[in-house]
Amino acid sequence: MFSRFHNSRALKSVTQVAVTAGVAIAGIAGVRCSPSAPTRAPVAALRVCADPNNLPFSNARGEGFENHIAELVAGELHRRVEYTWWAQRRGFVRNTLKADKCDLIVGVPNHYALTATTQPYYRSTYVFVARNGPNADVRSLDDPRLHTAKIGVQLIGDDFANTPPAHALSRRGIIDNVRGYTVYGDYRQPNPPARIVDAVANGDVDIAIVWGPLAGYFATREPVPLHIVPVSPQQDLPALPFTFDISMGVRRTDTVLKKRLDSILTNRREAVDSILREYGVPRVDATHAVAMVNEP
Repeated sequence: MFSRFHNSRALKSVTQVAVTAGVAIAGIAGVRCSPSAPTRAPVAALRVCADPNNLPFSNARGEGFENHIAELVAGELHRRVEYTWWAQRRGFVRNTLKADKCDLIVGVPNHYALTATTQPYYRSTYVFVARNGPNADVRSLDDPRLHTAKIGVQLIGDDFANTPPAHALSRRGIIDNVRGYTVYGDYRQPNPPARIVDAVANGDVDIAIVWGPLAGYFATREPVPLHIVPVSPQQDLPALPFTFDISMGVRRTDTVLKKRLDSILTNRREAVDSILREYGVPRVDATHAVAMVNEP
C-alpha cells in the first residue's frame, strides 16, 4: 500500500513594513514619508525525499535521525527543509527523486544503483536481538542454538524477497523454525518495521536478526531488557554481506549538490556521529562491542 503525503513545510517569510508618519506642517501642501525597508528574500529549500512513517529513520513529525541530519545539512547550505513524503518501498526513487519532486534521499546504500551517492556517513550491520536468557550471547550464524530457537528475520516487499539473514539461515538448513516479518508491515500502524523487535520482547520468537539502526532504536523502547549483538561473520562467504555503508543519494546530474554534501559530511562529521549515537545506531567501526541497551 502506497501512502503519499503532501505535507511540505510552509515558509514563514517576514516582511518588515516601515510605518509612514505624516507630519502636517502649516503652509506645506504635502506629506513626507520615510522609505520602506526592503523585503527579505525567501529562503531556498533543500527538497528531501522521505518516508512519513519509518522511525528511526524519518517520520512526518521530524523525529527520525535522518530528519535531524537533513536539518543539519540544510543549515550548512543556508536552506530550509522541504519534504516530499512517500512510503519507502518499491517505486520510491522513481516517484520522488527521479520525478524531480525532491533532490536528496538522506539514507541509501553506498554505490546504490538508482542514485549518485556521497561518501558514506556511517556503516552499520545486522544484529542478533534477544531477551535475557540462553540466546542473549548468540554471536555467530553458525551457533548451534539457531537450529532449535524460534528466529525472526526481516523480509522485503509483498513478494517476500529474502534479506541476507534469510539467505544465510537457509544455506545452513535453518528453515522450519524461521518466521518472517516484512519491513513494510501494516502501514496503518505507527513504525511498522518495529514489529520484529516487538516479537522478541513479547516472546513470539526467541531471537531475531535485524538491521542494526532499527534494532538499536526500538530495543530501548521495549518493556523488557533486550541484548543486541553484531552478526558474525560480517560477510557470509562467498559474497553475502551483513554490513553496509550508508550514504546520501542524489540524481546523477546533481554533481554540485553531491560535492557540497561530501564537504558537509567531512566538516560536520562529529555532529552527524552525535545524532547517530543518540538514536543507538550500531556502528561497525565502534571501538567497543554493542551491549545490553535496555535495563529493567
